[in-house]
Amino acid sequence: MDYKKDLAEKLAELKKIEGFPKGEDEDILALSQPPFYTACPNPYIADFVKMYGKQYDELTDTYRNEPFVGDVSEGKNNPIYNAHSYHTKVPHAAIKHYIEHYTSENEIVLDGFSGTGMTGVAASELNRKSILIDLAPISTFISWNYNCLNGRNEFSAEFERVFKEVQSEYSWVYKTKHTITQKQSQLIKNDNYGDINYVVWSDVLSCPYCKHEFEYYLVDQLKDETKSFECISCKAHVKKDECPRVQVSVFDQFLSKEININKQVPVLINYIFNKKRFEKVPDESDFNLLNKIEDTRSAYWLPIYKMLFKDDAWGDIYRTGYHFGMTHSHHFYTKRNLLVLGAFWAKTSNYKLKWAITSIMNYVNKRQSYSGGGGGCQAFCSLHH
Repeated sequence: MDYKKDLAEKLAELKKIEGFPKGEDEDILALSQPPFYTACPNPYIADFVKMYGKQYDELTDTYRNEPFVGDVSEGKNNPIYNAHSYHTKVPHAAIKHYIEHYTSENEIVLDGFSGTGMTGVAASELNRKSILIDLAPISTFISWNYNCLNGRNEFSAEFERVFKEVQSEYSWVYKTKHTITQKQSQLIKNDNYGDINYVVWSDVLSCPYCKHEFEYYLVDQLKDETKSFECISCKAHVKKDECPRVQVSVFDQFLSKEININKQVPVLINYIFNKKRFEKVPDESDFNLLNKIEDTRSAYWLPIYKMLFKDDAWGDIYRTGYHFGMTHSHHFYTKRNLLVLGAFWAKTSNYKLKWAITSIMNYVNKRQSYSGGGGGCQAFCSLHH
């Protein structure tokens, strides 16, 4: 059976089901891999149960399992768990204790609120079948890729192809000039540009008395908000929480209008040069590169969606101005990272590679904090590593 064609014919009826995802038919079909995964209510579940389940007979049923009793403690430092982030995620190793206790091999496990599909991973490792259901399209997409084991070789080949294409197009956005001595210049045959590992950005604060602007990064070592420091301009003693964030007006290329945002500046660049790691304060060439990046228009689709603000859903952090001006999804990413992520997404139709891209979205945006020694705010792995 041509399941894609069959699913397309069923969509009109499926749309009557409460909770049917918003989206065009083509998009839902493009995401779906029927009969086992559909980006909408799955009409093939009954067939799955009929194929793998067994008829319940009260007269012959011998199921007699006592309630599970015991402490379950499993850490999250697991390659499977860490492969893709998601809120309220439970390690599959913890779920295995319950599946093993309540079911037998070859039986079917149903998880109606499956999230990223850890129940399915646990069931598979214990030789059980599973049915995983969730209302969120992103969670079902993550879940499908966690539990679909085919296509590994295709993934590797596709990644290499896409990586080389994106590297050829955008490696320049992760370049930084390395300062070398005259003696070193005689030994280095190529240019003196290194490959950026990550960039640390800082909000800009102002003195409440003289309005002098300074980087938050410079006073971040004062973990206690009550500690004071001396303003280098007026010499007044001020506290971090007394200093307002500086706001600026910028032109948003994607919204085609001026917006007000918190002023942020790059303060540290971590990079590789001649296979060695270095750190530097951004120089004129780095700021020129940033201006060039800002003027570069993406040739690919990017997710420009307005954020939903309801009942102060972001809480105290938003009300205190931490996220001021971040009204759309693209505001959470630097322009260089948006360009590269958009290119990666557009150049492949491979589900597992798209899954890999969504797995890093939480680690390459402005929500990443920096405390020194590695990682870094707004970091994105260099296209050379």
